[in-house]
Amino acid sequence: MREDRTIGRATPARGARSAVGAGTGARGSGESTPRGARGFRPRWDGRAGAWAELLRVSALATVPGDALAGAAALGARPHRGTLLALGSSLCLYEAGMALNDWADRAEDARDRPHRPLPSGRIRPRAALAASTALTATGLALAARAGRAPLAVAGALAATVWAYDLHLKHTRLGPATMAGARALDLLLGATATATSARHTGPATRGAGLTARRRGDTPVPGPVAWRRAATSAGLLGAHTYAVTMLSRHETQGGATAAPVLALAVTAGLAAAAGGGGGSPLAAVLAADYARTPATPLLHAVLNPSPPLTQRAVGGGIRALVPLQATLAARSGAPGTALALLALAPLARALARKVSPT
Repeated sequence: MREDRTIGRATPARGARSAVGAGTGARGSGESTPRGARGFRPRWDGRAGAWAELLRVSALATVPGDALAGAAALGARPHRGTLLALGSSLCLYEAGMALNDWADRAEDARDRPHRPLPSGRIRPRAALAASTALTATGLALAARAGRAPLAVAGALAATVWAYDLHLKHTRLGPATMAGARALDLLLGATATATSARHTGPATRGAGLTARRRGDTPVPGPVAWRRAATSAGLLGAHTYAVTMLSRHETQGGATAAPVLALAVTAGLAAAAGGGGGSPLAAVLAADYARTPATPLLHAVLNPSPPLTQRAVGGGIRALVPLQATLAARSGAPGTALALLALAPLARALARKVSPT
């Protein structure tokens, strides 16, 4: 979802596109487009390329980890409910991307005329229709998982729309984005808990109570506290990257990358330390390493291109952070599977920018 932007009169930075979390954007591929650069050409041509650019397909790899980390936090293996939550997350994330560009089309005509809407490659009403359809699909998928997941997905969808249409231009913007990414993880946890029909070896006992609803293990307080902690850590990362993404088009802010560096270091220590699994510690180090170099460059020279690259590093860091959260919850298989998404994200970023 989309981490943006405006503090005071600063031009909102185009980035965290939908409110499903830390989808904050900047040119994660290291590519930077000068402000108002009309000669920019997308890497993918044609109508399909325009939609890939609008929907930020290169950022989609940051979404599955939310639902999977939520399931891991409850000590449950992913199953049908988890997959429904994952599908809902993907739809709501893309809905936020399309809605964001629709809401910012006048702004983009000034600052980023190469974007699909101001360049005329996609009509504004088509983007709005796509956002509406994707939102409806996301809610329908959550409803298939149960009433509780639908309620969480409804709150997430409301957060996405409120952020894109108004809150991103206020001081509540970063907190709203952080809340959206946290809700996305909790959507995965709730759908897993509601729809689970696994017993015995299909669940890991830590955090699950002896009580059962039918043949469904009921997550206990320990499991839900672990899920809330994971959601909070993911939200904190999103908050820091959103603050940074507000300066993508203007630059000049040293405090934002300094904050992001400090938050990254703190989250790596919290997620990978504390006597957890060795895998979690290794993945936490990878998480800290991913945005470190571009953030340091942005500290030394907070120009728009280097700030954009730092935001891109923050986007890519979501994947190892989600893997770390899964590993610390006792799901090494899920953690390693998530880490395999990182090369895909890098490859897609070479085709289309995540901002």
